[in-house]
Amino acid sequence: MAGRLQQLDVQAGDQVKGGAPLFALDGQTERDAARTAEAQLAAAQAQAANLQTGRRPDEIAQIEAQLAQARAQAQLAQTDAARKTALVAQAAVSRMDADAARTAADQARQRVRELEAALRTARQPARVQERAAAQAQAQAASSALAAQRWRLGQTTQSAPADAQVADTYYRLGEWVGAGQPVLALLPPAQIKARFFVPETEVASLKPGDAVQLICDGCGAPIAARISRIATQAEYTPPVIYSNAQRAKLVFLVEARPGAADATRLKPGLPLDVRRAPLQSGS
Repeated sequence: MAGRLQQLDVQAGDQVKGGAPLFALDGQTERDAARTAEAQLAAAQAQAANLQTGRRPDEIAQIEAQLAQARAQAQLAQTDAARKTALVAQAAVSRMDADAARTAADQARQRVRELEAALRTARQPARVQERAAAQAQAQAASSALAAQRWRLGQTTQSAPADAQVADTYYRLGEWVGAGQPVLALLPPAQIKARFFVPETEVASLKPGDAVQLICDGCGAPIAARISRIATQAEYTPPVIYSNAQRAKLVFLVEARPGAADATRLKPGLPLDVRRAPLQSGS
């Protein structure tokens, strides 16, 4: 993440334990984005929850009142239509008035059915597709919030393992570009010796073989085991620390010392490498 270096807890040469704080960037942009994502998630969740229920109680009560009124009007219209139909035979009411009363009664019944349907709809949740869409939007908002929280977490870094701080590249207050290292760590388990073996001898080596590393000021030889043998030959490097450079075609070999001895080696230190003596009985 890009940002201004706000906190630097270590210096070059320090030994740090895994989980120890290393540095922190000013994550104001990431914090603002996380708060925005939180608000968007809350809105999406509220929308999804709203679609799971029917309409508000007051809206349902309003429809119920309208339905009661419509039923009363329908009953009155039905009674009026029946009365006028009976009076047609006595010539007290014209047939036209009786037909109009029956039409009004039919309209009143249709109004009742309309409000009954509206009441059923008001009591039901939204359609399945609408609820699914709202749930998907809530999940998308949750994923966006998780991504923003991850970005915010990246502005503060801790040591992934016990290591030595090999170097620091920025000072407090300086701007760190995205993807740029703030410091370099060298865990003991990652220290290795690199040396070159003549092509006449490489066939006798295999990963796991024991070797001894000898360097000026290191004291007793350091035990190590071969971890890698290059699959392609190369010519002797122009600068190689060797007493004899008669071999022209060599193979790169890597060996790793034990964790306890690895700290005795420093990057770039010239080494002499020899096979470890065979143990008695082996």
